[in-house]
Amino acid sequence: MKLYFAPMTCSLSPHIVLRELGLPFELIRVNNKTKATADSHDFRDINPKGYVAALMLDNGQVLTEGPAIVQYLADQVPGNSLAPANGTWERTRLQELLNFITSEIHGGSAPLFNVDIPEPTKEIFRQKLFKRLDYLNNGLMNKDYLLGDFGLADAYLFTVLKWLPFFNIDIEKWPKLESFMNRIETRPSVRAAIAAEEATQPV
Repeated sequence: MKLYFAPMTCSLSPHIVLRELGLPFELIRVNNKTKATADSHDFRDINPKGYVAALMLDNGQVLTEGPAIVQYLADQVPGNSLAPANGTWERTRLQELLNFITSEIHGGSAPLFNVDIPEPTKEIFRQKLFKRLDYLNNGLMNKDYLLGDFGLADAYLFTVLKWLPFFNIDIEKWPKLESFMNRIETRPSVRAAIAAEEATQPV
C-alpha cells in the first residue's frame, strides 16, 4: 500500500493507524500547492479531489477520505482493538464519532486556515468550534479515550487538534483535551509517524 500524505494535515491519522496495526506501506509526500508527489506524479491523477490523504492499494484502487481509510485499514486486521467489528452497535458509535470529528472539528477548523476570510467572520467559526471542544472535553471527564481504549477516533481527533496552535487557540482552556493530547503523543506509533513525516524531503 502507498499512503500519500502532506505534513501537518489530516493524513497523519491513517499514518498513525497503519503503524498501530503493523501493516506494510510506503509513505509518499505530496506538495499541497503544486500537487507534485515524491514519486514523480501529479497527485490529481491519483486523487482528483486534490487533497490528502489517499491510500493506494496493491491492486491500484485508491481510497480517499480519512474516516473511510482508517476503517478500511482496521478491517484488514480482524480482532484489533482500534475499531469494533462491522455490523455491531459499537461500530456504529465509532462511525458517529468519526463523522462528528470530520464535520465539526476538521471541517469547523478549515475556515481558520483561509487568509481571505475576514477576522470577524473567523471569530464566528472559532466560537462554534469552542462549543464542540467543550463537548469533547466534557466527554473525557471520566475516561482517557473517546470510546474506552485508544482507537481510530482518537488518532483522528489528535491529528486535527494539533492544528490549534496555528489558530492561536490554547488547548489549556480544555484540560481534559490537553491531557488527551499529551497522552496520545507518547504512543510509539504516533512518535514514529511524526518522525517519519518530518524526515521526508519537500517535493
